[in-house]
This record gives sequence, C-alpha cells and structure tokens, in this order.
Amino acid sequence: MMDFITTNLSMFMFIVLAALFFMGLPVGFVLGGVSLWFGLIGWGLDLFSLVEFFNFMHRIWGGAADNIVLIAAPLFIFMGILLEKSEVAADLLRCLQILLKRVPGGLALGVAIMGTIMAATTGIIGASVVMLSMLALPAMLRQNYDKGLATGVICAAGTLGILIPPSIMLVIMGDIMQLSTGKLFLGAVFPGLLLSALYVVYIVLLSWWKPHMAPALGSDDDLHEGETLPGLVLKAFVPPTILIGLVLGSIFLGWATPTEAAGVGVAGAVLLAIMNGKFTPRLMTETVRISTLTIGMVFLIIMAAACFSYVFRSLGGDDVIHGMLDAMGLGPWGVLLLFLTAIFLMGFFFDWLEIILIVVPIFAPIIATLDFGTHVAMPSEVVYWFAILIAVNLQTSFLTPPFGFALFFVKGSAPPSVRMEDIYKGIIPFVLLQLGGLALTVAFPDLALWLPRTLMGN
Repeated sequence: MMDFITTNLSMFMFIVLAALFFMGLPVGFVLGGVSLWFGLIGWGLDLFSLVEFFNFMHRIWGGAADNIVLIAAPLFIFMGILLEKSEVAADLLRCLQILLKRVPGGLALGVAIMGTIMAATTGIIGASVVMLSMLALPAMLRQNYDKGLATGVICAAGTLGILIPPSIMLVIMGDIMQLSTGKLFLGAVFPGLLLSALYVVYIVLLSWWKPHMAPALGSDDDLHEGETLPGLVLKAFVPPTILIGLVLGSIFLGWATPTEAAGVGVAGAVLLAIMNGKFTPRLMTETVRISTLTIGMVFLIIMAAACFSYVFRSLGGDDVIHGMLDAMGLGPWGVLLLFLTAIFLMGFFFDWLEIILIVVPIFAPIIATLDFGTHVAMPSEVVYWFAILIAVNLQTSFLTPPFGFALFFVKGSAPPSVRMEDIYKGIIPFVLLQLGGLALTVAFPDLALWLPRTLMGN
C-alpha cells in the first residue's frame, strides 16, 4: 500500500487539487497550498527535500516577476479595459447595426463581426461579453430575435478575444512553453478568423432557413441629425483599424516585440479615449483599479502554478503520465486526441488560466516528442500546432456549463425575460462550431502554421 502511495503521490496531488477547485476555493491559494502540503508529504516519504522549497522563489521571480515577456499581459489588460470604458466599441456596434439593418439576421451578424474586431483590440473576455450584452441584446430582443440565438452569438463572439491576437492566453502560453509569442500570434490569426467565419455562415443559413428567429431591422434611418453614413463609418472603423495595425502590424513585421507593441497599444487606447471625449481622471482611476485587480489575480495564479508544477515533477508526475500513456499504446494521434478531449472536458469545470497553467507544462513536453509524419512538415512545428489547438479548444470553456463564465456574464447583464435555459440552448450550436473549427485545425495544420512559417521562418 505504501509503495502504491509513494509511486502515485503526484496523481493524488492532482486529485486533491481538482477536489478543492470544485469546492470553489480561490485558485491561487489552492495551487500554492497544495504545492506546500504535498512538498511536506513528499519530504516525509523521502521523495522531496526541504531545501527544494527555496527553488520556489527562483521560479516565482524568474518565471513571473522578472519576466519581460509577461509584461505584455498587464499592458494588454489595461488597453482592453480602457477601450471598453471609452465607448469605442459602442460606436462600432451602432455603425454595424445601421449597415446591416436590412439584412436578415443583421443584428446577429453585427455582433459576430463586432466580436471579431474587438477581439483584436481588447481581448478582455468579461468586458467584451458584458459590453455586447448591454449594447446588442436589448435591440435583438426588441426585434423579436430568438433568445437562444441572441445570447449564443454574444457568448461566442465575445470570447474570440482569448484566441485572436493580441491574446493574453497566447502570451502566457508562449512563456510556459518557451515559444515565440509572435509566432503564436500569427498562428492564431487564421483559426480565429475561421471560427468567426463559421459563426457568420451559421447565422446567414439560420436566418434564411428560419427567418422568424432573426428578422431584419427594416428601413428606418437610425442616423442622428446632421450625421452621414460615410462619416459614421470613418469615425467607427478607422480608429480601431489603426490601433489593430499598430499593435499587430508592428509584431508581425518584426518592428516590435509583443511587450513593446502592448505599450504602443496602451498609448493608442489613451489617444482614442481622448478623441472620443471620454478621457477623464475618473476614467483613468477606474481603469487602473480594475486592471490592477485583474493583473494581481493573473500573476498570483501564475506564481502558484509555477510552484505546483515544480512539486508535481519532483514527485515523479511526468514519469507516471509517461507510464500510463505507454501502457495504453495509443500512438501519436491517440495521445493528441486524449489530450484534446481532456482539455475540453476540463473546460466544463475550470477556467482557461487554470487549465493552461496546470496542464500545458505536463502535456507539452510529451507532445514535443511525438512524430506525426508528413502531417506536420517540420518536427519543430508540432509544439506550435499543439499550442494553437489548445487555444481553439479552450474557446469552449467559456460556453460550456456549469461553469462557463460567458454564460454568467450574459445572464448578469440580460433582462429578466432571458432565462438561463435560453442561454444554455443558445450556446449548443456555437460549441459545435468551435469543435468543428478545432477539427479543421487538426486536419489542416497549415491553418496554424503557414502564416508564421511564411512571415517569420523556422
């Protein structure tokens, strides 16, 4: 019995972690506490040395506090919150609604396009989903849209920012996997646009097949007095487009690192707030407050996860997983399918940050050793392909009950007439579309690999 516990102590560590997560305890404290206690248990079983606890400080400092790449994450968070608070998105959505008002499903199409554009400027999921809910959901309900469709497209479009660059997820994942953030940004462009295109095609087909679910707005002119359509388009589209070009263009063309580009993005967001007449001391104070809380939560989890992965590996977790996979005899494709299925199922219960900080350090080294033959042209690209597959897969974690955060964001900002059952019903087609996008990226790796290979080489 003692031999079994000693051999599988790392697996017990994972089980305890999952159980405490289900109890709703704070993630950062759970990760840190489990690391400490299992380190002490490992010391008692002569599997872990007390002096190894000093390595926590090295990993915390070098892995998070002194990490130049991770500076991009706070900057992108600040940029996204400032853009949401300065109402740049509100002008953009209103413009899309006017342009598409005569098209069946025009409001839903506007939300899908809006989510894609804002994903490339904000990347803050909670802010994007709440903003779309407050701006677009009342209008769709007034037009007698199906409640499931209305809430489903808001949930799906509002979460594109976690995949489409500049994505905070890709910044953190690149640091964990020691990959180029610029290549990950390039690799996520086509899969992100693919998901957006799948949403648009679904809305168009559904509006044609069942027009009562997504009626057109009609021909009423919604322009304000003295306002022209070209002027509105110029005001609504040009500023976000310039900001996207400054941030992503500077990264893709090699003019700036992601961290430097994030600084440019913050400066651009401040300039847009000034142009919109929304730049006030109160706005900046609120933006700094929300950003600080978000950044503090993210870095606490990053630091605690670094400690967890260290103890997990010291207790032989990697060896146990390798042994289990060898015993299964799955082969490269079986291992890939197993990992993607596990990540999808974890998305029902855990946040994306928890998943990548716990799972990626375990799965990525195993995937890097697998041979997928000619399916992936160069072995060095396998780990980049896997990283993008994880990012596409984790889109579903925001939509799948019981703990899909986008569902609660929409419910919290929706009128009482929208029930939780309507939201659950509405997200099902979009989760299937996301899985379809994942399957296409598995089947055609060049969706994730061609652009970085072409623009940045090997």
